[in-house]
Amino acid sequence: MAKILDGVSRTFGEFLLIPRLTKKNQSSGTINLAASIAASNRESAPRFDLNIPIVSAAMQSVTDSNLAIALAREGGLGFIYCSQDVKSQAAMVAQVKSHKAGFVSSDTNTLVGESLEDVVALMKKTGHSTVPVTSDGTATGRLLGIITDQDFWEHEDNLKAPVEHYMTKIDNVIFGEEGLSLREANSLLRKYKKNCLPVVDKNGNLSSLVFKKDYEDHMRHPRELLDNSKRLCVGAALNTRDYKLRAPALVEAGADVLCFDSSDGLSEFQKEGLNWIKRKYGEEIILGGGNIVSAEGFDYLVSGLGLDFVKVGIGGGSICITREQKGVGRGQASALLEVVKRRDAYLEETGRYIPVCSDGGLSNDTQIALALAMGADFVMMGRYFAMTDESPSPKTSFNGQVFKSYWGEGTRRAQNWERYTDGSDSRELLFEEGVDAYVPYVGGVSEALASTIQKIKATMINVGASDLSEFKQNAVLTLVSEQSIVEAGTSSVFQFTRNSELDAASWGENS
Repeated sequence: MAKILDGVSRTFGEFLLIPRLTKKNQSSGTINLAASIAASNRESAPRFDLNIPIVSAAMQSVTDSNLAIALAREGGLGFIYCSQDVKSQAAMVAQVKSHKAGFVSSDTNTLVGESLEDVVALMKKTGHSTVPVTSDGTATGRLLGIITDQDFWEHEDNLKAPVEHYMTKIDNVIFGEEGLSLREANSLLRKYKKNCLPVVDKNGNLSSLVFKKDYEDHMRHPRELLDNSKRLCVGAALNTRDYKLRAPALVEAGADVLCFDSSDGLSEFQKEGLNWIKRKYGEEIILGGGNIVSAEGFDYLVSGLGLDFVKVGIGGGSICITREQKGVGRGQASALLEVVKRRDAYLEETGRYIPVCSDGGLSNDTQIALALAMGADFVMMGRYFAMTDESPSPKTSFNGQVFKSYWGEGTRRAQNWERYTDGSDSRELLFEEGVDAYVPYVGGVSEALASTIQKIKATMINVGASDLSEFKQNAVLTLVSEQSIVEAGTSSVFQFTRNSELDAASWGENS
């Protein structure tokens, strides 16, 4: 007969944190939310840290390049979905990586002999108002000067005249020499009251540009998640069908993290894929696997050539119906607690720490904090980001409220046959493991995360924790009854709001 596990399959909504000692020296500004996403040994530092413990789901209706850029600017990581062709996914990754903070390769250049008319057309095409003039018209040619939209009047000057009649020649250009730091470059911009600083190599060839607006943008996003070249970081998803083609293209495009996207990662297909990628790239790439819900799944995936993190969760997503369709899955809290327990035991046995991602099953900000307290290193969310401005789905209005469409990767709309298949050659999706729905629009990623981050920090202060490691160690959890859930809400009062219907559909109440 089938084996029956002891205990009940629990969800986050069945737990509360017991307060611990709140310390006088703690405040929101002292809380560190950095989280590792790469495996590490006791004697070595983690290879890759998130600045906030939040990543976005690899879904068509959630993470394209725009969402990934917005999330990286806030310190998290977006995973570009793989239910598209390899070329288009790689292009999205490359678009995120092109947002380099600080030293930027010039993509708008001209020659001295080009006409002013050509420069105007180039500016309108790229949206850039500063154009380096180089010996060969490329981003690496010898710098001869700079022309900006302040150097001429489009409707008054002779647009047939050559660029050299209007540009600021190199003798009068303030520039930096290759090797200077970003701080030194910004100091030159400030000293000479310039908006753009060209950087040249020892031969006078253009190397990069530094813009005042980029400095100001960085000041607005102090948690930006950047690589060693000051470019925004981005993740990308893989499937078990074409990873030998997809992974190289994504790595070449600049992906910092790769992760297999599967409703059930406890499979020989995924194990083969993980081992193939690790053999090819080793420590060069951060690699994740999943999804799993048990210690057995953890042991199977980490026993290969060097998995960096595992995703936990089957059937807990707001648009996922895997449990209903196949009777497979587990309550997210129970799944997370078992995998974390095994992760910690594995650390004691081997000295190797494998970060755990809690994927799905999060109905509100409180449950994000609970997942982290239970031992997750970071959380992955879909609905949370699908509701924002930067998600790729369109807005629609209904009864005066604004919504965004949101569909699962297991729906016919996604046509994600690589992920949901019976192993045959058929490309037909025989049944769905997700739904096609709508979620209330909440505004920008920055605004949504600002509130969430403050709540997580406030919870950590209540538990006497200054970082996520302390949060896990200090956390004491208690199960709650149905009556205590009722007690936790408002009672015996009437609440009137400006828009009761919208409030009822909010992130915190429509779980």
